[in-house]
This record gives sequence, C-alpha cells and structure tokens, in this order.
Amino acid sequence: MSDVSALIGKPWKKPSFIQKPWLRWLLILGFVAYLIAAFSTIEVNWSRVYAGLERGEKFVLAFTQPDFTSRSSDIWEGMIESIIMTVASSVVGIAISIPIALGAARNVAPLPVYLICRSIIAISRALQEIIVAILLVAIFGFGPLAGFLTLSFATIGFLAKLLAEDIESMDKVQAEAIKASGAKWTQWINYGVQPQVMPRLIGLSIYRIDINFRESAILGLVGAGGIGATLNTAFDRYEYDTAAAILLIIIVIVMALEYLSGVIRARVQ
Repeated sequence: MSDVSALIGKPWKKPSFIQKPWLRWLLILGFVAYLIAAFSTIEVNWSRVYAGLERGEKFVLAFTQPDFTSRSSDIWEGMIESIIMTVASSVVGIAISIPIALGAARNVAPLPVYLICRSIIAISRALQEIIVAILLVAIFGFGPLAGFLTLSFATIGFLAKLLAEDIESMDKVQAEAIKASGAKWTQWINYGVQPQVMPRLIGLSIYRIDINFRESAILGLVGAGGIGATLNTAFDRYEYDTAAAILLIIIVIVMALEYLSGVIRARVQ
C-alpha cells in the first residue's frame, strides 16, 4: 500500500519498452495485419454493391425534392401515432421508473427490495427494444399497443438505472439532517432526496422522450405502429421522395426536442 500511495500524484511515464521505435512499428504492423485479416473474412458481393449504388444515388437525390403531398394522409397519421406512442409510453414508463429507482438505490431501500428492483432493471436493459416489439406484436398483433408497451418497458430500464445511481451518489448530509429531525420515510424522500435528484430526473425524462420518438420510427418496421410502418412501405415501393420527406420530418422533430430539452434543463438547474 505504501508503494501505491507513493505513486499517487506522480506524472505517468511511458514504459521503456513502448519507447522503442521497433516495437511501436511492430504493434502498428500487427494492427494493420489484423484489420486486413478481419476484412478478408467479410463476404462482400461487389456486383450487388455496384447495383445498389444507383438506388443509393436516387435516395440521396430524393432529399432535394422530398414529396410531402402524395401520401400526406399516411405520413401525418403515422406521425401522430408515433407522437401519441412516445408521450404515453414516456409518461407511463417514467411513473413506474421512479419507485423502481428508489427501490434500486441501496442507501434508500432494504436489501430484498433492492435485489428485486435491480433484477427488473437488468431484465429491461437486457432485452433490446426490437426484440421486445417482435414478441409483443406476436402477442397483441400489429398496431401501436405493442409499440407503447415496448417503449414503456425500455423506459423503465433506462431511467430507473440512471436515477438509482444518482440517488446513491447524492449528498448524504442533507438527507441525514432531514432524517435526524424525526421525519417519516415519505417526508425524508420528499425533502431529503427529491430536491437533489429532481433536476437529473427532468433531464433524463426529456432525453428519454427523445429516444422514444426515434425508437417509435424503428418499431414500426416490425409492425408495432408509428411512422416506421409508413417509412417501410415507402422503401418497399422505392418511393424515395416520400421516404426522404418522412426522414426530414423526423429530423426536425428530434431537433426541436433537443432544443426544448436544453431550455428546460437550463431553467431547472
């Protein structure tokens, strides 16, 4: 321990073997050889790539003339469905995440509750959204219900984990002062914990709304509702101008959410 303590604060120096030029070149050549060997194992159909370049060019050029009118009803119907899914799943997911986050914080919850809540978070984070969506579409059929449940489930794992970590790293002095005054558990949470984590909760919630909207476009590709279904249909029909219009709308909404998120976080903090 004394040797380790003596090293703290001293600047890091390169080991002598790294300073040798021949060894550096050997490492670089080894890395290049590895990249070449890894690339050679990838099977690439160059004729298929060449044939797809023409379609790729048409898709890129479609952004110069996006078509917002030909399938405007389908676009706006899918967009409204995505927005409804995003808002509903975010509200439900955040509401469920808060008590789970409290239970997953070791400095707040007893060990049995802590283990249960951490298990819920682990399961939610282990299953990717698209896999959950495929399962729920098989259970509930095509439509926004599967997308709503998928996004709510994903929100729990994302928000509860980050919020629980923020609760565990909060200032203990303020919380202990509230507890020492004879406050009940609910009062301790309300006055000792909540003021410290509320800015973080608001920031994470807005960020999750942003993620849920972008995910809603992906979930539609597997039949879980939203604008993704319309986007998938446009690609299947090679309607690149319509697909470009949908992507531009998604980009604008995401940028607006990003700006709104920055304004709200600035006011809260």
